[in-house]
Amino acid sequence: MYKLKTRKAASKRYKAVGDNKKISRRKAFKSHLLQKKSTNRKRQLSQTVIASPGDTKKIYLMLPYL
Repeated sequence: MYKLKTRKAASKRYKAVGDNKKISRRKAFKSHLLQKKSTNRKRQLSQTVIASPGDTKKIYLMLPYL
């Protein structure tokens, strides 16, 4: 069987967490235009979250060796 290619953009954005293969990701809207956002909002956007189950299936297709 041939080797499957990994989507490099996805490999930089997602990581496997825990034993049950959950995917962690960063939140959006934290790259620019930060002056108008409150400190509390920016702090909450800095946290990592677990990807939803629907997205997890698509992420595993992009990352075959995760």
